[in-house]
Amino acid sequence: MSRKFTQIAFTPAVKAAQEQRGSRETYARFEQNGPENDTVTPEIEDFIAQLDGFYLGTVSSNGYPYIQFRGGSPGFLKVLDRKTLGFADFKGNIQYVTVGNLSENDKAFLFLMDYRHRKRLKIWGRATYVEGDTQLIERLKISGYEAEIERAILFHIEAWNWNCPQHIPIRYSQQEVDAMQARIAELEQLLANTNQLS
Repeated sequence: MSRKFTQIAFTPAVKAAQEQRGSRETYARFEQNGPENDTVTPEIEDFIAQLDGFYLGTVSSNGYPYIQFRGGSPGFLKVLDRKTLGFADFKGNIQYVTVGNLSENDKAFLFLMDYRHRKRLKIWGRATYVEGDTQLIERLKISGYEAEIERAILFHIEAWNWNCPQHIPIRYSQQEVDAMQARIAELEQLLANTNQLS
């Protein structure tokens, strides 16, 4: 657990709740002794490179959170430097809720989940959208995906925290299921051939 994370997440109300419920002393030690995790590590970079989706949270002017799933081929969320992530924002349902929220409040949150390996990473930061920067958009393009890119979204990391894997259900992508089914069919055929020879 990092100090940067606790500085953002442990508001006075959270600390009061911890105090009332007996966990404040434990988390106070983390606040004093934990590392200041606010940069991308090799482990995080590898984790991000394998993801085919994540959840992006923004805040509206009326104070409500807005959570949106973003998906693409593995690697579509890119590490641009040790404190910046980015992805291409494609033309979609043209509601522009994320864009509107970010135009008023740049606080944002990424929730990255790997169901197969039961790992999740929470990242707090500030996000901006960039329109008309062809060089940046080219850098964020997904190879072989021809949808129209309207803008780039950059996420500037302020803190991250790996979260406990307890209760994460194991799920597989369709590609992984297809590969397993193909392997099962291959092994069944091999077994059938072996039984015919016996």
